[in-house]
Amino acid sequence: MDRQLLRSQLERHEGLRLKPYRDTVGKLTVGYGRNLEDIGISRDEADFMLDNDIEQAERYMQTVDEYSELDPVRQTVLMNMCFNVGFRGLMGFRKMWAAIARKDYAEAARQMLDSKWARQVGSRAVELSEIMRTGEVQR
Repeated sequence: MDRQLLRSQLERHEGLRLKPYRDTVGKLTVGYGRNLEDIGISRDEADFMLDNDIEQAERYMQTVDEYSELDPVRQTVLMNMCFNVGFRGLMGFRKMWAAIARKDYAEAARQMLDSKWARQVGSRAVELSEIMRTGEVQR
């Protein structure tokens, strides 16, 4: 088989869609015709996507002075939140950011817990707020 010829044909015939869509038989599809319902994605593909998502979030977060001044453990808390609520969503935690700017991590943790996000994610918010408060990860 001529892999390059096949790839060229499939790129042309399937077309590239970077967001999920329903194909002609109603299957959720993405990319060059990947049937997500029947095939899904592999662990390697999921890991690749996660790494790309982390890199994208980190590019955004590095534009925030308060983030850049934090220790790596607290940066990780904010990256986790950014991954969950998006950069814009995270920037909406104004009282948390103000507390971080003052290095008042107990107040930042309280602000994390006093949010719609915390009510939605439950134990995730409890764990992350405790790490923000203490700067330590319980392993």
